Amino acid sequence: MNLHGLDLEIELLKILLNHKSIKSIFVFINYKIMFSKLAYSVFEESIKDYHQFDNVDQPISNPYPKDKFEHLLYHKNWIDTVQWHFEDIIRDPNIDPTAALTLKRRIDASNQERTDMVEYIDSYFLQKYSTVKVKFEAKINSESPAWAFDRLSILALKIFHMHEEATRAEASQDHRDKCQLKLNILLEQRTDLSTAIDDLLADIENGDKFMKVYKQMKMYNDDELNPVLYQNKK
Repeated sequence: MNLHGLDLEIELLKILLNHKSIKSIFVFINYKIMFSKLAYSVFEESIKDYHQFDNVDQPISNPYPKDKFEHLLYHKNWIDTVQWHFEDIIRDPNIDPTAALTLKRRIDASNQERTDMVEYIDSYFLQKYSTVKVKFEAKINSESPAWAFDRLSILALKIFHMHEEATRAEASQDHRDKCQLKLNILLEQRTDLSTAIDDLLADIENGDKFMKVYKQMKMYNDDELNPVLYQNKK
């Protein structure tokens, strides 16, 4: 197997993640392997797979076994990718009102599924770090690891589509130049967010920070909590 750079890092990280006797996922072999790189590579794979069809009705075909963390990451990004295109479609000024309402319902359902998937990912991390001895002076983070990965997933989509615009042949040079400037900022943001994610996971693993997650408790989809819904049930 001839691997270089990021591919080698990802393969080594997969070995570590599957080796239960190794507590730390951060090792040095001339360079530091970062967990965020594995996640981002899965997000890119999902985005690439979706755009082979570019159809919001294309069923997901998750290449990872259900017991693997990558399965959650791939599923999460597929939801995000489909919803990205839902949002494009619903902004068509000529969309049929009935079709728009149907699509809005699909977006609502997608939002709920996205939230559920974030909670599944946090459950993975809660289990993973359940035996960590939290230090007395440990602090809580403002967002959980899963919500940070959610941001990275959306960022991967922004980068993919901004790159499309920066290289779109039929667009004006001015348009491409402006999009390239935006793409440069997104790539810088990816570096910063990836570093923040890896630092957060390292702090949790070392006991310097601790996880505490809350269910989102969305009310508008619940017919027991949304007054418009429960009044219609009378």
